[in-house]
Amino acid sequence: MRSIKQPGAPVTERIQWVEARGRAFSFRLEAGLPLLEAARRGLAAEGFAGGVLNFTLGALGPFGYVMPALSKTGENAAFYSDTYRPAGVTRTRLGSMTLGTRDGAPFFHCHGLWTEADGKASGGHMLPDETVVAEPFEVQAFGVDGAMFAADPDPETNFKLFGPVASASSGARTTSRAFALRLRPNQDFAGCLEAFCRAKGIARAKIHGGVGSTIGARFAHGGVIEPFATELAISAGTIAPTASGALEAALDVALIDYTGGIAEGRLIRGDNPVLMTMELVLDVLE
Repeated sequence: MRSIKQPGAPVTERIQWVEARGRAFSFRLEAGLPLLEAARRGLAAEGFAGGVLNFTLGALGPFGYVMPALSKTGENAAFYSDTYRPAGVTRTRLGSMTLGTRDGAPFFHCHGLWTEADGKASGGHMLPDETVVAEPFEVQAFGVDGAMFAADPDPETNFKLFGPVASASSGARTTSRAFALRLRPNQDFAGCLEAFCRAKGIARAKIHGGVGSTIGARFAHGGVIEPFATELAISAGTIAPTASGALEAALDVALIDYTGGIAEGRLIRGDNPVLMTMELVLDVLE
């Protein structure tokens, strides 16, 4: 399987996880607010301090983002481009967000694809401090109670990355058992989730959120992304038993690579290793 050497030594625990409770719901983001504050308010209104979001058609402006890029210094296996700030209103096609904390304040990690006002199709990593909701739009949320994604230094990748940590219950209404996860580099995305579910006795689960990167990509429709650095969002994901009873992860994703190549589809199981990180929440169905 493809792998990329990271600047630091791999830690033993390859899946960071916290068991929690959660609930799925939807809400509308308020126009004129920073995207971070609009997302925070929507979760807080339901009693949640953090969680994950998925969305399709949205409107952003002002808007700032970066794309994946090669590392100029060698201090990281890959890095970010300079900041892009497209004029006018950018229309999102899809996006996935992790909402947590960094340095004690709300923060998000959000990847997506969009069309800029001049018609340019692009995607990447949205900047929390430069992105504003231009028009109200609906998001699908999953609030997490008892766990929080917190950004901490990660010696393996030499980035400050979101990972799940236990947190006090807020008393929010929840409906299901959930696991907040972070997958570490150089392990197959689907295989990692399948093994986790087997180990935890999870027979069926739905993925909410889903923000991270893979080492290129191999799709079930035959498409191949060779450039190794991507920014990826999960558009839909499940782990469920096949007719034989074996667990299989179905992972539908959208991504952009460091050359600007855009791809969407279902990832092949067994051939899509994580590059830097993958954050998501498993909603346990049975």
